[in-house]
Amino acid sequence: MTTELRRLRNYIDGEFRDAADGRTTEVVDPATGETYATAALSGAADVDAAMAAAEAAFPAWRDATPGARQLALLKIADALEARSDELLAVECKDTGKPLELTRQEELPMMLDQIRFFAGAARMLEGKSAGEYMDGLTSFVRREPIGVCAQVAPWNYPMMMAVWKFAPALAAGNTVVLKPSDTTPASAVFMAEVIGEILPKGVFNVVCGDRDTGRLMVEHKTPAMASITGSVRAGMEVAGSAAKDVKRVHLELGGKAPVVVFDDADIATAVEGIRDAGFFNAGQDCTAATRVLVQEGLHDEFVAALAKAAGEVKTGDPGDEDCFYGALNNPVHLEKVQGFIDRLPAHAKVETGGERVGDKGYFFAPTVVSGLKQDDEIIQNEVFGPVITVQKFTDEAQAVDWSNDIEYALSSSVWTKDHGRAMRMSKKLDFGCVWINTHIPLVAEMPHGGYKKSGYGKDLSAYGFEDYTRIKHVMTSLGA
Repeated sequence: MTTELRRLRNYIDGEFRDAADGRTTEVVDPATGETYATAALSGAADVDAAMAAAEAAFPAWRDATPGARQLALLKIADALEARSDELLAVECKDTGKPLELTRQEELPMMLDQIRFFAGAARMLEGKSAGEYMDGLTSFVRREPIGVCAQVAPWNYPMMMAVWKFAPALAAGNTVVLKPSDTTPASAVFMAEVIGEILPKGVFNVVCGDRDTGRLMVEHKTPAMASITGSVRAGMEVAGSAAKDVKRVHLELGGKAPVVVFDDADIATAVEGIRDAGFFNAGQDCTAATRVLVQEGLHDEFVAALAKAAGEVKTGDPGDEDCFYGALNNPVHLEKVQGFIDRLPAHAKVETGGERVGDKGYFFAPTVVSGLKQDDEIIQNEVFGPVITVQKFTDEAQAVDWSNDIEYALSSSVWTKDHGRAMRMSKKLDFGCVWINTHIPLVAEMPHGGYKKSGYGKDLSAYGFEDYTRIKHVMTSLGA
């Protein structure tokens, strides 16, 4: 007797469709390691169809008033909230995330972000009209870019989809969204909800693998490509988009320095860093996983953090006591384990360092000390529940080591000295600097980094403006 697998299909031009050639890929529950669904494995014909639908829908959506777009997004938020139990079940089955923690920590933020961009639709700003040359009046129009090809990651499937489609739709663009091949279910579910509100063709979902994403970015129709993913993927997208001079919006990896000075409140720092390091199994580009502790506090801090980490529980999505769930897939589990297996002799695993159980892809909360600046695990993103600790001497060394990395997304400083906090916030070369906290995000503030962490901003008015283009209009005041 066999159990019928759930069938996830593309959403194109207002209807659900199988891949044109009938191909599918398996979708696995990370908590069990078992296949529970199939998803369309889209090819060129499917991408062509989605792009054609988005292109045909663009003129009417572009010309819709900001108020109409706002109302549509507010309806989307309300509809997703009304069906939140279903959405959460879909998301947690796909990702292995703890159900109740996801309900508390991700769902409210996601809905708030949609509502923020709904309001932003009516709040575009620009220079006032004026006569900058005698007899001529100039003003600036902000317009939607066109069709946006968007690729979302597997670590926060439903929230990252929102970060993509909400600002794009608010600005008047149409969207072709590709979720990760390992976590397509929430995007397909949201398409069902959104399809009841938006005109057909405005929002499309194409399931598939990296080849599908490549076809989307290389396609002639989209005027913009947006991706949240690895540095490798971002470089490939930027290179491909350059052939057509497409706009590119990249949010890539991170390796956040977490600088703890001698005067920091150790209990607050340990709790905050533990939570920000292990949330979502460390599968977060802003995770607090690279900790630098001043020498006077180092030993006490390491002991306290190791103890606190040992109290963190990972497990099944339905377990209300677990803090994080499974890693996304077996390849990623092997990658995280590889970092531990290759540790140099001077490193010490204070706690964890191994897989948990023999079912699913769970990894123990891990703390590693004794590390040096050029160690692999310091320089490269683990993207798992592994916190490293280094010992530094003074402020100058903390700045040097923090910035001596290819990533530049986020960072944090833990100190009671306000002047020091302000100096560090200026010198740290990262898109975000938290002080005495780490990882909170709000819709009103921008998220994005420098260097190999990518460019473009998510969230905030800055993120909204990234999905617009600027046009100068000048008119003669004469007859």
